Amino acid sequence: MTMEHHLHQQIAPDVKLGKGVRIYGFTNLYGCEIGDDVKIGTFVEIQKGVRVGSRCKISSHTFICEGVTLEDEVFIGHNVTFINDLYPRATNANGQLKTEQEWTCEPTLIKRGASIGSSATLLCGITIGEFAVVGAGSVVTRDVSPYSVVAGNPAKVLKTLPRQ
Repeated sequence: MTMEHHLHQQIAPDVKLGKGVRIYGFTNLYGCEIGDDVKIGTFVEIQKGVRVGSRCKISSHTFICEGVTLEDEVFIGHNVTFINDLYPRATNANGQLKTEQEWTCEPTLIKRGASIGSSATLLCGITIGEFAVVGAGSVVTRDVSPYSVVAGNPAKVLKTLPRQ
């Protein structure tokens, strides 16, 4: 692992890091698993239970919450946000702050070779197919088929890429 800026990183002891991982400053990683040869940019948070495959690139200012899995060779642009709760609320019916036991983490899967454009938001419970492309600024509310290019709010299919 190469750490460009040892200061200003919060990498918990329970993080599993592969070989050749590059992590830049102002990052927060805990309870996650990072594959080999991954590059993690500045101001990135990766939460517990997240699995990042090998040879992924996660650009700056990105938030990857619990429940997200990135397969190998996934590109995540700048300022991408993942969501893991379909019905978020601060309090329960009694007006008390909700605890971790009072919500359901909905998984999100980003398949091999997919690319997520800058400032995209991905709602939970979806799968982004192999080599799909999500346009910058898109809000993805449902599954994206392999090799599809989607964009907009909500994201819609613009075209299908030729299979490699």
